Amino acid sequence: MIRIDVLTIFPRLFEAFAEESMVGIAARGGRLELRIRDLRDFTEGPHRSVDDAPYGGGPGMVMRPEPLVAGIEALAGAKGPSRRAHVALMTPQGVPLDQARLRALSTRPHLVLVCGRYEGVDQRAIDLAVDEEISLGDYVLSGGEVPAMAIVEGVVRLLPGVLGNPESAAADSFEAGLLEGPHYTRPAVFRGLAVPEVLRSGDHGAVARWRAERAADVTRARRPDLYAKVRASDDY
Repeated sequence: MIRIDVLTIFPRLFEAFAEESMVGIAARGGRLELRIRDLRDFTEGPHRSVDDAPYGGGPGMVMRPEPLVAGIEALAGAKGPSRRAHVALMTPQGVPLDQARLRALSTRPHLVLVCGRYEGVDQRAIDLAVDEEISLGDYVLSGGEVPAMAIVEGVVRLLPGVLGNPESAAADSFEAGLLEGPHYTRPAVFRGLAVPEVLRSGDHGAVARWRAERAADVTRARRPDLYAKVRASDDY
């Protein structure tokens, strides 16, 4: 089982997410303990303020270090070898999330995902309490809630026993370095377009070869960077 705490100023965004699909299945099956924590619970004063104007001027607001460090340490302990959980901050300045990173995160028994907001997070909170920074990609969102959801779902589907067919995860895009090729189901013909004959042949070896060829074709056309990396490795 894995425990994931999410620290956010918008906990209600996670209500339906935590109940539905694979996340809900994992939670109900005892494979996931997902806790959504309101950052404002770790503030002091009647206004429950989590942000302030940046030193040096400039637009926007910056998340204050006091509630962030207090919340993170309450969930994970102080930064150091005896820390109870691994802490990741969702931020555009982080390392891009990929399947390898999800696999690594899925092996940790306890994660704390911190959702950044506003112009950013006071650097002292990062230095004092964050283990790594993760980005969903080369674009900017309003906050770290969607990236945190992506990590939760990506990690959960890698947990043993969550997927009905464990081979599904092994066949996903990126697991072998390539994108997945096209998929088909019934009917055999739809609006004049037929399912490729090889998929209806019953020849499992031919089907496997066809899928590998189509995966290579799709990756070469859409992600030549991935294709070049796989071609240069021993995996292809």
